[in-house]
Amino acid sequence: MIVAGSMIGSGIFIVAAEMSRQLGSAGWLLMSWIITGLLTIAAALSYGELAAMMPQAGGQYVYLREAWSPLWGFLYGWTLFLVIQTGTVAAVAVAFARYLGVLWPRISENTYLIAPIHISSKYAVSVSTAQLVGILLIGLLTWSNARGIQYGKIVQNIFTSAKIGSLLAVIGIGLLIGWSANAVMANFSHPWTSQSYTPVAPGVTPETVMGLIIAICVAQVGSLFSADAWNNITFTAGEVKNPRRNVPLSLALGTIMVIGLYTFANLAYVVVLPLERVQHAASDRVAAAMLEAIFPVAGAALMAVAIMISTFGCINGMLLAGARAYYAMARDGLFFRRAAKVNRAHVPGASLLMQGGWAALLVLMRTYNPADRTYGNLYSNLLDYVISAALLFYILTIAGLFRLRALRPTTDRPYRAFGYPVVPMLYVISAAIILAVLFVYRPATTFPGLVIVLIGVPVYFAFRRSSGEVTSQK
Repeated sequence: MIVAGSMIGSGIFIVAAEMSRQLGSAGWLLMSWIITGLLTIAAALSYGELAAMMPQAGGQYVYLREAWSPLWGFLYGWTLFLVIQTGTVAAVAVAFARYLGVLWPRISENTYLIAPIHISSKYAVSVSTAQLVGILLIGLLTWSNARGIQYGKIVQNIFTSAKIGSLLAVIGIGLLIGWSANAVMANFSHPWTSQSYTPVAPGVTPETVMGLIIAICVAQVGSLFSADAWNNITFTAGEVKNPRRNVPLSLALGTIMVIGLYTFANLAYVVVLPLERVQHAASDRVAAAMLEAIFPVAGAALMAVAIMISTFGCINGMLLAGARAYYAMARDGLFFRRAAKVNRAHVPGASLLMQGGWAALLVLMRTYNPADRTYGNLYSNLLDYVISAALLFYILTIAGLFRLRALRPTTDRPYRAFGYPVVPMLYVISAAIILAVLFVYRPATTFPGLVIVLIGVPVYFAFRRSSGEVTSQK
């Protein structure tokens, strides 16, 4: 439930629009999701060995620390706290509020309780009704998780079951009720021919082999982001029963299930809507456009309810899991000392509070474009920046699997990575190619992400000086 609940947020209902604009055909849209699925499942199966080998709170932070050094573990945890986990929580919380606004129009990012207050020419702080709902939601779920793991578990199980049911309903409605012969003919008469598309760069089009490869790599930003957070279960390994068995099993089953749902959801989109309508869905809300095509009156409301259920469970899973990573860092002297303590409910309450507070602050912060006088969201920019950084940490973690096999050949490994060394190596190579393409064709978003990671280097040494030399748990 943590794996599936953390993975399924609002992205699956939205990112197909941008991906289809980049790829220009229904066939390559579906193929792109299959590639994402293969990469995600390969990574999860590889992480299973690390999880069984080191069933400790902190998960990926611990794997990087043990495979490479405490510095690399910290840089991951730093980026996780600063943007990856908290930025995603902020984005999903505001997505919840936006769809609540479909049912209750007073909830809007343009209905201000406190109008934007500029703190510089490009940044401001505001409180809209949508921002307030997002902050209250983060506060509620931080509080419920601080009351104990049982509360977090109940919320996670209920809402993940509900969101899986909602996604199945969207798929079933699309495939069984909304199937359009005209859409199928338009999309699948020439499924591999890119026609209407937006070039990822001048002169780079999916009509050539190299251009298609580049377009698929760039499109992975959307699909990999939607499928991300599957690793969150590893952060909670210290509280999982029989973690050497159950964490690898949950990684495998959870990712396979979600990727299957994602692929069928995109199939539903393209059997109901011609690709042009997928590409130009209002505000990129492809799933909403699909339901509105089937149920013109109630479609928007049905989609809003489904996404609210999905985002609620996603936030709960990410808050529950993320706090365990900062708790592990603090125990190593690489985060605020208070985060290393558990509360009366035997959960890292201070870590939960810090995480929730920073996520709420990201909700409040706005970006400002003086050219057209419009406001954006700081967390949106930050997430664009760190998608490539998150991919880099996945590559390093799975490369660490090879390093740990060499360094600790006799360590007990209750589960060994499926298809080792071929499957993990294929992931490393494929992800490295995607990362290289992003650095070449999306430098405006990839290089700032690298800067965010590198800023953590002096912070690491500051924490180390304040707490003394870090002791490895090897």
